[in-house]
Amino acid sequence: MKSQLFQPGQFEPEDHWYAKALNATIHPMISFFLNLSQERIIKRYCHLHPMVSPDTLRKLLKYKPRHFVWAGADLMHVTSEKGKRQMVVIENNSCPSGQKSMPLLDDNQEQGGYRLLMERTFKPLTKSRRGPSGELAVVYDKNPMEAIGYAKAMADVFQEPVHTVTYYNTDEDPAVRFKDGVMYVLGTDGEWHKIRMAFRYLTQSPWNRLPVMSKTQIFNPIVACLAGGRNKMLASKAYDLFNAELEQAGLEILTPETIWDVSLEEVPIWVAKLGGQAVVKNPYSNAGQGVYTIVNEQELADFMKQDFKYSRFIVQSLIGNYNWSSTSSKGKLYHIGTVPSSKGNAYVADIRMMVSYTAEGIRPLSIYARRAAEPLADHIEGGTDSWSMLGTNLSIKEGSNSWGSDTNRLLLMDRRDFNKLGIGLDDLVDAYIQTVLSMIAIDKMSIQLFNSKNKFRTRLFKSLDDDQALLDEIMLS
Repeated sequence: MKSQLFQPGQFEPEDHWYAKALNATIHPMISFFLNLSQERIIKRYCHLHPMVSPDTLRKLLKYKPRHFVWAGADLMHVTSEKGKRQMVVIENNSCPSGQKSMPLLDDNQEQGGYRLLMERTFKPLTKSRRGPSGELAVVYDKNPMEAIGYAKAMADVFQEPVHTVTYYNTDEDPAVRFKDGVMYVLGTDGEWHKIRMAFRYLTQSPWNRLPVMSKTQIFNPIVACLAGGRNKMLASKAYDLFNAELEQAGLEILTPETIWDVSLEEVPIWVAKLGGQAVVKNPYSNAGQGVYTIVNEQELADFMKQDFKYSRFIVQSLIGNYNWSSTSSKGKLYHIGTVPSSKGNAYVADIRMMVSYTAEGIRPLSIYARRAAEPLADHIEGGTDSWSMLGTNLSIKEGSNSWGSDTNRLLLMDRRDFNKLGIGLDDLVDAYIQTVLSMIAIDKMSIQLFNSKNKFRTRLFKSLDDDQALLDEIMLS
């Protein structure tokens, strides 16, 4: 069934949360954090980071993105050899998951973050930006639990029906098409419906199905993906450019050391430079696909044997155990990991911080965490599968358009799971600040990719990311 139509009043919570999250009770610290005003956050952060300008931080938290209005960063809780704890940005996502894993902040608001995103971010955009007349739609290729949840919440907020349409990479006869820059979707009635604004949950190379230039408002627009929300190559460059601006204010987007524009043949050289341990990424994949952790010669050899669609990679310093992390120009970072279990096992875990732009500035929306499948070992041996110790993504690719999820490794922000993470309020504030900074960096890159006549700067994009396989995929209009 490619198309569904949802009317107001059809939202049922049990359809849009994982079973373990549906009746979970939010942890008091998470509730406290999500209810903190920006001024209290600024005061606390600047008290702990006295070199940071409160006025600069205030402007950043009030920043109004032009393109990238909804984001979800994945962060690792790490420490340095000297014991300096920090939240490090691994990536930021332009259509992040998270609502189905987030306990309700208010038991009386049963639509949770689904409705909150619609009310405080999506709906105001429909009023502030001009576009064609028409109907509302949700277009997705993954995560139907959340995509349909957003559609039903949208129907309630707007009090009108919402078309919900699948649009897979492999669709030969898709239920979505564009005419003169306007989106049309095939409805359940067999007719094509003109769309004024679409909520996009396309994660797999979305630029090959949705155009960069669109008269129909798309949330988030494709340029947010190309500028870093689905393009790790440009994200890294965006972070470096924005860090140069932030330096005088005492702020910085913290990331692993990253080498850009690496050809396949160059990968072994950069892995060796990082001490034999590194992470190699296909810059345009997501959901844990196309990420390769390398800690020994066998894993490097296995990587080099593979066939790849794209010609460019990024190589990053690997964050592992203190005894086997990459040594980069910033020194050595290693995972703090979860609080040891009763069996003495600590696991690598990441935190997803979802934020969106609101009338009060960029605000946190939902949080969850994921742990690796195997405990973090003090020492590695030949034949070690490093991904099982370092990979945290829950998505399991079961077919070309089919995904599963390993929810056994999901850590909720509830009374039970949150304590296992070993983080406190200041760590949550750090994660929030890092998420906002990385979001702004990508939005600024998005802005740079358009000229004064609002046309996409193809030549500039190619100079920043000269990968012909990617360039051939991009649908401009």
